[in-house]
Amino acid sequence: MSNITPQMVKSLREKTGAGMADCKKALEENSGEMESAIEYLRKKGAASAAKRAEREAKEGSIIARTSLDGKRAILAEVNSETDFVAKNEGFVNYVKQIGEALITSEATTTEELMKCSVGGVAVENLHNDILAKFSEKIEIRRIKRLSTIGYIESYIHLGGKLAVLVEVSCDKLTDNGKSLLRDIAMQIAAMNPLHIDKSVVTQETLEKEKEIEIEKAIAEGKKPEIAERIATGKIEKYFEDFCLMQQAFVKDGKKIVSDVVAEIGKECGCDLKILSFTRWTLGGKE
Repeated sequence: MSNITPQMVKSLREKTGAGMADCKKALEENSGEMESAIEYLRKKGAASAAKRAEREAKEGSIIARTSLDGKRAILAEVNSETDFVAKNEGFVNYVKQIGEALITSEATTTEELMKCSVGGVAVENLHNDILAKFSEKIEIRRIKRLSTIGYIESYIHLGGKLAVLVEVSCDKLTDNGKSLLRDIAMQIAAMNPLHIDKSVVTQETLEKEKEIEIEKAIAEGKKPEIAERIATGKIEKYFEDFCLMQQAFVKDGKKIVSDVVAEIGKECGCDLKILSFTRWTLGGKE
């Protein structure tokens, strides 16, 4: 169609975020009708997704959300192919919409999520829109839900490259208690503990760690009986490194995390316990 003007193409680009060439073609294919061209681009996004299926999407963002009462929480990882797209405002908003759809629904799979709505718009349409905007593979890689009789705090770090959920037994947290719990979530993000407390570390794990330390000591020239004593001494260091409650508190090295947990419990008038934590990194495994 010869009467497609640059202004029409610019307007369609502003409405959809699609490339100039794609906008021009959409208008030409739809006789200059703006709404039809928008629908064309959305369908094109869905159709072209199949062509991207074999490509790898390793960049992206993780969204963590909790309900207002702290009883429910979600994590979702949304991937793109490049960091350039991951930082784009359109992609960032799309990830936020995914988080909103999950926290306000019961969806546990991508298929269920696509049927949900955000602001009256189906997630499937939002997904098609983002595919139309970028010529990349964009996918929802994984979803996690958590519910509790206590309280859940969430924390997002490094611009969505890392996210944490931490669940505690008490739901009567004060504002300061919530702030301290968020500090513990930040601790989990920074220090990457493997266990909540040393009491849950299995004997098998301890024996394996001891064996590693013995081999290291012998390799350094220590006699077997000396290596045994060194390894036994380093088990306590393992607890300090990898057990959350025994870790030094990153915001105050004079305390360990168990001190902070006790402080929250005292302030809130309950025997507060950390029930679980989840730490996701982009592209990682839970």
